Amino acid sequence: MATSKGFLTDTSLCIGCKACEVACKQWNQLPMDGVEWLGTSYDNTHSLGATTWRHVTFAELPGSGGAGAQTNWLMMSDVCKHCTHAGCLEACPTGAIMRTEFDTVVIQQDVCNGCGYCVPSCPFGVVELDVAHGPAPTLAGAGHDGKAHKCTLCYDRLQDGLEPACAKACPTDSIIFGDQDDLWAHAEKRVAELQGKGLNAYHYGDEQVGGTEGVGRLGASFILLDEPHKYNLPEHPILPQDHTFPGLATMAAAAVGLAGAIAWALMGSEE
Repeated sequence: MATSKGFLTDTSLCIGCKACEVACKQWNQLPMDGVEWLGTSYDNTHSLGATTWRHVTFAELPGSGGAGAQTNWLMMSDVCKHCTHAGCLEACPTGAIMRTEFDTVVIQQDVCNGCGYCVPSCPFGVVELDVAHGPAPTLAGAGHDGKAHKCTLCYDRLQDGLEPACAKACPTDSIIFGDQDDLWAHAEKRVAELQGKGLNAYHYGDEQVGGTEGVGRLGASFILLDEPHKYNLPEHPILPQDHTFPGLATMAAAAVGLAGAIAWALMGSEE
């Protein structure tokens, strides 16, 4: 039986080269993103999406010391978290989203019907439907299929004993692929090393930070140097469906009460 596989992304080593983005698109034959120069960031892809499964975030922070101070940069290669308790998988009504033998979460495109239930169920905003918006795909034969898409952790490569394309392409080893237990042991040592150098390093992805509210341990975790929101990550992600039942129960009770009141009124009018 295959062991649980995953990613550990060490932001202290990321140089923002976007080699991971390119490798992901090339291997998975994803169309290019439209280049947008907004004058607010060096990042031209902005976020994860149906056709961007790896995305390098750029956070430009002003340095201390007033005018002329050096800019501080936070860079991180973001990806699907392959959660222990995946909201997208739990919300899928067709069984299109499955957990593989590597303990990763994959969307089966031949089963997905594009209902979109998985989109709001992801606490990290990863899953997206490939609908017609923005520039048209440039790859031959590529088109908007209206289905949900996200990182597969290169499931096809794992089946052949290969590491995911993004990890293989990373020139600084910021993205590490391997057995999850080994990755967590490495993260603990790396965090201690960075903290020893005076950096505010910590591991994002356990039940205290990053895997809260029922999400569980993240299959793709991160070593961060600042607060999660600086990297567009929630500090305490929540599975939306866990907070749906109480509301539905209240609505059902109200509906029953209303039906009873109407029936009582009708009976009274007949007398």
